[in-house]
Amino acid sequence: MADPAPATENNEARRTQMLRAAAELICERGFSETRISDVAKRAGVSSAVVICYFGARDRLLVDALRYAEDSFYEAAERMLSEVPSVRDRLSLLIRWTCVAEAEDEIPGYWGLWFDLWAQAFRHDDVKVGRAQLDARWRRMIVEAVQSDELGADDAKMFALEFSALLDGLSIQVALEDPEVDSEVAYEIAMRFAERNLNLSDGLTAEVTVPR
Repeated sequence: MADPAPATENNEARRTQMLRAAAELICERGFSETRISDVAKRAGVSSAVVICYFGARDRLLVDALRYAEDSFYEAAERMLSEVPSVRDRLSLLIRWTCVAEAEDEIPGYWGLWFDLWAQAFRHDDVKVGRAQLDARWRRMIVEAVQSDELGADDAKMFALEFSALLDGLSIQVALEDPEVDSEVAYEIAMRFAERNLNLSDGLTAEVTVPR
Protein backbone atom coordinates (compact mmCIF):
# COMPACT_ATOMS: atom_id res chain seq x y z
CA MET A 1 0.00 0.00 0.00
CA ALA A 2 1.09 3.56 -0.59
CA ASP A 3 1.78 5.58 2.52
CA PRO A 4 -1.16 7.85 3.42
CA ALA A 5 -0.86 11.46 4.46
CA PRO A 6 -0.26 11.77 8.23
CA ALA A 7 -3.22 12.94 10.31
CA THR A 8 -2.88 16.50 11.63
CA GLU A 9 -5.15 19.05 13.29
CA ASN A 10 -5.41 20.86 9.96
CA ASN A 11 -6.65 17.89 7.96
CA GLU A 12 -8.70 16.02 10.58
CA ALA A 13 -12.07 17.51 9.54
CA ARG A 14 -11.59 16.56 5.89
CA ARG A 15 -10.29 13.11 6.86
CA THR A 16 -13.36 12.51 9.05
CA GLN A 17 -15.63 13.61 6.21
CA MET A 18 -14.10 11.00 3.90
CA LEU A 19 -14.20 8.27 6.54
CA ARG A 20 -17.89 8.93 7.18
CA ALA A 21 -18.59 8.75 3.46
CA ALA A 22 -16.63 5.50 3.14
CA ALA A 23 -18.40 3.88 6.10
CA GLU A 24 -21.82 4.83 4.73
CA LEU A 25 -21.07 3.56 1.24
CA ILE A 26 -19.53 0.27 2.36
CA CYS A 27 -22.55 -0.38 4.58
CA GLU A 28 -24.89 0.40 1.69
CA ARG A 29 -23.09 -1.37 -1.17
CA GLY A 30 -20.38 -3.58 0.23
CA PHE A 31 -16.66 -3.05 -0.12
CA SER A 32 -16.37 -4.71 -3.54
CA GLU A 33 -18.88 -2.24 -5.00
CA THR A 34 -17.39 0.86 -3.39
CA ARG A 35 -14.80 2.70 -5.47
CA ILE A 36 -12.45 5.49 -4.48
CA SER A 37 -14.37 7.74 -6.87
CA ASP A 38 -17.65 6.94 -5.06
CA VAL A 39 -16.17 7.97 -1.71
CA ALA A 40 -14.72 11.11 -3.25
CA LYS A 41 -18.04 12.10 -4.76
CA ARG A 42 -19.98 11.65 -1.53
CA ALA A 43 -17.33 13.47 0.48
CA GLY A 44 -17.17 16.31 -2.03
CA VAL A 45 -13.48 15.90 -2.85
CA SER A 46 -11.44 14.50 -5.73
CA SER A 47 -10.28 10.90 -6.00
CA ALA A 48 -6.71 12.16 -5.76
CA VAL A 49 -7.46 13.66 -2.35
CA VAL A 50 -8.86 10.35 -1.05
CA ILE A 51 -5.78 8.50 -2.30
CA CYS A 52 -3.51 11.12 -0.75
CA TYR A 53 -5.15 10.69 2.65
CA PHE A 54 -5.50 6.90 2.72
CA GLY A 55 -3.05 5.53 0.19
CA ALA A 56 -5.24 2.69 -1.09
CA ARG A 57 -8.76 1.31 -0.94
CA ASP A 58 -7.91 -1.48 1.53
CA ARG A 59 -6.58 1.02 4.06
CA LEU A 60 -9.73 3.08 3.62
CA LEU A 61 -11.81 0.04 4.67
CA VAL A 62 -9.82 -0.46 7.86
CA ASP A 63 -9.87 3.23 8.73
CA ALA A 64 -13.60 3.53 7.99
CA LEU A 65 -14.36 0.71 10.42
CA ARG A 66 -12.02 2.21 13.01
CA TYR A 67 -13.85 5.53 12.60
CA ALA A 68 -17.21 3.79 13.13
CA GLU A 69 -15.83 1.95 16.17
CA ASP A 70 -14.48 5.13 17.80
CA SER A 71 -17.95 6.59 18.31
CA PHE A 72 -19.13 3.28 19.74
CA TYR A 73 -16.28 3.00 22.24
CA GLU A 74 -16.62 6.59 23.38
CA ALA A 75 -20.26 6.00 24.33
CA ALA A 76 -19.71 2.44 25.57
CA GLU A 77 -16.87 3.27 27.94
CA ARG A 78 -18.90 6.06 29.49
CA MET A 79 -21.96 3.86 29.98
CA LEU A 80 -20.04 0.89 31.36
CA SER A 81 -18.31 3.08 33.94
CA GLU A 82 -21.74 3.87 35.39
CA VAL A 83 -22.79 0.21 35.79
CA PRO A 84 -21.40 -1.48 38.95
CA SER A 85 -22.69 -5.03 38.29
CA VAL A 86 -20.55 -7.38 36.18
CA ARG A 87 -23.71 -9.12 35.03
CA ASP A 88 -25.30 -5.88 33.86
CA ARG A 89 -22.08 -4.79 32.13
CA LEU A 90 -22.04 -8.06 30.19
CA SER A 91 -25.70 -7.61 29.37
CA LEU A 92 -24.82 -4.27 27.82
CA LEU A 93 -21.99 -5.78 25.79
CA ILE A 94 -24.25 -8.53 24.45
CA ARG A 95 -27.04 -6.13 23.53
CA TRP A 96 -24.65 -3.77 21.77
CA THR A 97 -23.34 -6.68 19.72
CA CYS A 98 -26.37 -8.88 19.05
CA VAL A 99 -29.51 -6.80 19.54
CA ALA A 100 -30.51 -4.13 17.03
CA GLU A 101 -32.90 -1.33 17.91
CA ALA A 102 -33.81 -0.81 14.27
CA GLU A 103 -34.38 -3.37 11.52
CA ASP A 104 -31.26 -2.45 9.57
CA GLU A 105 -28.89 -1.56 12.40
CA ILE A 106 -26.92 -4.78 12.83
CA PRO A 107 -26.77 -5.74 9.12
CA GLY A 108 -25.43 -2.30 8.22
CA TYR A 109 -22.79 -2.23 10.94
CA TRP A 110 -21.75 -5.83 10.52
CA GLY A 111 -21.41 -5.32 6.78
CA LEU A 112 -18.22 -3.40 7.52
CA TRP A 113 -16.85 -6.29 9.56
CA PHE A 114 -17.82 -8.89 6.96
CA ASP A 115 -15.87 -7.02 4.32
CA LEU A 116 -12.93 -6.47 6.65
CA TRP A 117 -12.71 -10.20 7.46
CA ALA A 118 -12.83 -11.11 3.77
CA GLN A 119 -10.04 -8.67 2.89
CA ALA A 120 -7.95 -9.63 5.95
CA PHE A 121 -7.96 -13.24 4.76
CA ARG A 122 -5.97 -12.19 1.68
CA HIS A 123 -4.18 -8.94 2.59
CA ASP A 124 -1.62 -8.73 5.40
CA ASP A 125 -2.06 -4.99 6.01
CA VAL A 126 -5.80 -5.43 6.49
CA LYS A 127 -5.12 -8.43 8.74
CA VAL A 128 -3.06 -6.20 11.05
CA GLY A 129 -5.88 -3.65 11.24
CA ARG A 130 -8.39 -6.40 11.99
CA ALA A 131 -6.24 -7.69 14.86
CA GLN A 132 -5.99 -4.21 16.37
CA LEU A 133 -9.76 -3.69 16.25
CA ASP A 134 -10.47 -7.08 17.83
CA ALA A 135 -7.88 -6.46 20.53
CA ARG A 136 -9.65 -3.24 21.50
CA TRP A 137 -12.96 -5.08 21.84
CA ARG A 138 -11.40 -7.81 24.01
CA ARG A 139 -9.80 -5.20 26.27
CA MET A 140 -13.24 -3.73 26.88
CA ILE A 141 -14.55 -7.16 27.88
CA VAL A 142 -11.58 -7.68 30.22
CA GLU A 143 -12.23 -4.32 31.88
CA ALA A 144 -15.92 -5.20 32.24
CA VAL A 145 -15.31 -8.48 34.09
CA GLN A 146 -11.97 -8.19 35.89
CA SER A 147 -12.34 -8.08 39.67
CA ASP A 148 -10.73 -9.27 42.89
CA GLU A 149 -12.34 -12.68 42.30
CA LEU A 150 -11.31 -12.92 38.64
CA GLY A 151 -7.65 -12.29 37.91
CA ALA A 152 -6.13 -10.80 34.78
CA ASP A 153 -5.31 -14.15 33.10
CA ASP A 154 -8.80 -15.57 33.67
CA ALA A 155 -10.41 -12.33 32.49
CA LYS A 156 -8.30 -12.39 29.32
CA MET A 157 -9.27 -16.01 28.55
CA PHE A 158 -12.94 -15.23 29.17
CA ALA A 159 -12.68 -12.25 26.82
CA LEU A 160 -11.22 -14.44 24.06
CA GLU A 161 -14.00 -17.01 24.41
CA PHE A 162 -16.78 -14.48 24.87
CA SER A 163 -15.75 -12.30 21.92
CA ALA A 164 -15.57 -15.37 19.65
CA LEU A 165 -19.05 -16.43 20.76
CA LEU A 166 -20.45 -12.94 20.16
CA ASP A 167 -18.87 -12.79 16.71
CA GLY A 168 -20.54 -16.05 15.74
CA LEU A 169 -23.91 -15.11 17.17
CA SER A 170 -23.85 -11.68 15.57
CA ILE A 171 -23.17 -13.19 12.16
CA GLN A 172 -26.26 -15.37 12.54
CA VAL A 173 -28.37 -12.39 13.59
CA ALA A 174 -27.05 -10.20 10.78
CA LEU A 175 -27.75 -12.93 8.22
CA GLU A 176 -31.25 -13.40 9.66
CA ASP A 177 -30.81 -17.05 10.55
CA PRO A 178 -34.32 -18.36 11.27
CA GLU A 179 -33.15 -20.12 14.46
CA VAL A 180 -30.91 -17.39 15.88
CA ASP A 181 -32.63 -14.04 16.23
CA SER A 182 -31.54 -11.27 18.58
CA GLU A 183 -33.31 -12.67 21.62
CA VAL A 184 -31.96 -16.19 21.13
CA ALA A 185 -28.45 -14.80 20.65
CA TYR A 186 -28.80 -12.75 23.83
CA GLU A 187 -29.92 -15.76 25.86
CA ILE A 188 -27.08 -17.97 24.57
CA ALA A 189 -24.43 -15.35 25.36
CA MET A 190 -25.90 -14.52 28.75
CA ARG A 191 -26.03 -18.18 29.78
CA PHE A 192 -22.39 -18.60 28.73
CA ALA A 193 -21.35 -15.62 30.86
CA GLU A 194 -23.39 -16.80 33.86
CA ARG A 195 -21.91 -20.31 33.73
CA ASN A 196 -18.31 -19.20 33.26
CA LEU A 197 -18.33 -16.37 35.80
CA ASN A 198 -20.80 -17.86 38.30
CA LEU A 199 -23.06 -14.87 37.99
CA SER A 200 -26.27 -14.82 39.96
CA ASP A 201 -29.60 -14.25 38.27
CA GLY A 202 -30.97 -10.76 38.43
CA LEU A 203 -32.50 -7.94 36.49
CA THR A 204 -30.43 -6.58 33.65
CA ALA A 205 -30.39 -3.00 32.53
CA GLU A 206 -32.60 -1.82 29.67
CA VAL A 207 -30.15 -0.09 27.38
CA THR A 208 -29.74 2.01 24.28
CA VAL A 209 -27.31 0.66 21.68
CA PRO A 210 -24.64 3.39 21.15
CA ARG A 211 -23.72 2.52 17.56
